[in-house]
Amino acid sequence: MTFFRLALPASLALAGLSAACAADHHGDGHGDNHAVSEATASLIDRNREVVGSARFQQGPTGVLITIEMDGLPDSATGWHGSHLHAIGDCSNEDFTSSGGHINVDGQAHGLLNPDGPDNADMPNVYVHSDGAARAQIFTNLVSLNGEYGAPALLDGDGSAIVFHDNADDHMSQPIGGAGARHVCGVIEAAE
Repeated sequence: MTFFRLALPASLALAGLSAACAADHHGDGHGDNHAVSEATASLIDRNREVVGSARFQQGPTGVLITIEMDGLPDSATGWHGSHLHAIGDCSNEDFTSSGGHINVDGQAHGLLNPDGPDNADMPNVYVHSDGAARAQIFTNLVSLNGEYGAPALLDGDGSAIVFHDNADDHMSQPIGGAGARHVCGVIEAAE
């Protein structure tokens, strides 16, 4: 596989993912009235170059994720899996330091899987040949601080957003055949 960078279509939106969610993966699952309402991630490729950013906004029933990337290569054109990983660490060259998927209840992987989805599952993203990326994804499978009993992205060891080499088939275990991790961003509270 060759290295790629990802772009996302402006029209991509996933509204109202529904699944039962447990308490946050390192806390008690209760939101805080003074909790952080926004987070960001600087998206880096395996060459440690910044290729974009992600913004996470906590709403009353879910998190709105806005992704922007620019200057991506033509070779990246196509669909690629996107997931939320359990550790806020993109330090390893292959981004495996971000751990596995956030998956507090041990659900099967996949938005189309009758035994899923896990908390990390998100739709595929499409890389355009012009190298520009703009997308918004909504999910209620996670929260920023443990709101509505969903796992907290901003827990003790943080979380990461990861983009993979291949499309996610939303059924196969453990990651839908999405392949290697090539873009990663540590999710941090907005300043």
